[in-house]
Amino acid sequence: MKRIAFAALAALAATSASAADMAASNYTKAPAMAAVASWTGFYAGLNVGYGFNDPVATFTANDVVSNSIIGNVGTAASPVAYDVKGVLGGAQAGYNWQVSPNWLIGFEADFQGSDIKGSAASPYAVIGRPGQIEAQQNVEWFGTLRARAGLLATSKLLVYGTGGFAYGSVREDSILSNTIGFTAVAGGGGVSAVCAAAAACYTGPTTKILTGYAVGGGFEYAAWRNVSLKAEYLYVNLGSSNITSTAPATAGTTASTIGTHFSDLDFHVVRVGANYRF
Repeated sequence: MKRIAFAALAALAATSASAADMAASNYTKAPAMAAVASWTGFYAGLNVGYGFNDPVATFTANDVVSNSIIGNVGTAASPVAYDVKGVLGGAQAGYNWQVSPNWLIGFEADFQGSDIKGSAASPYAVIGRPGQIEAQQNVEWFGTLRARAGLLATSKLLVYGTGGFAYGSVREDSILSNTIGFTAVAGGGGVSAVCAAAAACYTGPTTKILTGYAVGGGFEYAAWRNVSLKAEYLYVNLGSSNITSTAPATAGTTASTIGTHFSDLDFHVVRVGANYRF
């Protein structure tokens, strides 16, 4: 009887140990949550976009000859509004500080090649001879240096605002032409203009560096460990400018001129890009 009881106890102990081993083998420790990568550090990337707006140009006669062509001295011929628009593309680089789990500050510089340009013409007639005066602007390139501040809506999605300094190379011209052509001498023979038929007469091509500001905002999404994608809007204002267009003159006289005032060269930029975080 004792042998039977001892065998039963041994079988029960073996069963309990086997069950304990099975329970231990089936238990798996939950994996630790992956740490969220920090946004702090340097980054650089590329972008492409489009710029557009509608500035205004105003023309002013500077002497008695140009007065006889486009209007009274000291007043303007009809101003013209025109679209500047075109594609752009370039690179950006900057640095982020993730100052808390949800907030980020930093700075960014970018440089853009640009095909943003536009022109418009104002018609006139002198002694029944029709012609036009045309204003042109072409943003050859521009860049910005801006601060950024943003909210990390999630560990991967940054919503930010930005603003700072803007600069750019702008080619400008104001061209007067006449369909028939004329030679005008006035002011006691002191001022003159010689305009060939259907050809540029008064011209004032110049390229200058304009400066101003840029403000905007956007979204940036950390799509991979070191790569983020962004969409951004900027308002860029490079300020106003003036140029002088000069006509060919007869010998011994002063060349007639026309002044052109360009309103603030401001334009909207929408662009997308990608950054690599180092």
